[in-house]
Amino acid sequence: MASFGQRTRGYPRSRGRTGPRSGLDRDTLGIVGTICAVAGFFALGIVLGPVALVCGWFSMGRAWNPRSSVPALVAVVLGAIDTLLALLFLGGVSL
Repeated sequence: MASFGQRTRGYPRSRGRTGPRSGLDRDTLGIVGTICAVAGFFALGIVLGPVALVCGWFSMGRAWNPRSSVPALVAVVLGAIDTLLALLFLGGVSL
């Protein structure tokens, strides 16, 4: 019997301290960010660009880690380009 303060695993496949597997994981956020970045070049770039940046940043683990995953890196880079182009377009600058 475990004493107070000691925890035992109730089930051999339990997640332990890593938490439940509910919600979006990092790979899914990277893919969603990449899709938002590509779609932002065609419509609503001022909205989809920052969404792609945030999704890619969270997919990287909230730190610049280009080795984390390719979709996360693509989402951050394309999201930044998309946001910059949308801001230039709204400012009236012609390329």
